[in-house]
Amino acid sequence: MLRMRPYKPIDALTVAGWIKDERSFRLWSADRFRDFPLDPEELNRHYADHDNCDNFYPFTFFDGPGREGVTGHMIMRFTDEEKTALRFGFVILDDKRRGCGLGTEMVRLALSYAFLILKVHTVSLGVFEENTPALRCYLRAGFKVDESAKAEHFDIGQEKWRCKELLCSREDWERAKDE
Repeated sequence: MLRMRPYKPIDALTVAGWIKDERSFRLWSADRFRDFPLDPEELNRHYADHDNCDNFYPFTFFDGPGREGVTGHMIMRFTDEEKTALRFGFVILDDKRRGCGLGTEMVRLALSYAFLILKVHTVSLGVFEENTPALRCYLRAGFKVDESAKAEHFDIGQEKWRCKELLCSREDWERAKDE
């Protein structure tokens, strides 16, 4: 059974180790980090910049003891002052454990936390169209493509990648968790 806890700086070694190539690095971080490979200390510095914020929360997901049991990671951040809208970011799963439904389980657990503990109304995230496994995972977990959102494009190397905006309401989540 998957569980979640607050991110610890030691987790950076594991998270950075899951990103094996430049393409995966950009699918995960877009342009938020400059250089591949990801330096674990750079990730920790990035998160430390938000230490005094009351709207930014990194999490680690695990299903066993120690670093071997760490399976996933993401951040959650409030996007409004009323704290009714939350955004997921830097979502990543252990590259050796992809393809068996663990990503969907992780996202559903995070949505449960968002709706039941944080009491938000909506959760959003962005995903590149090129990242079809992640897109399928998010849709299975209850997200829907926000057709009204303006498409954002990122220049990644010599390519232009389109980022889809996804939304999940409490009702969407309720329906998806019953499936």
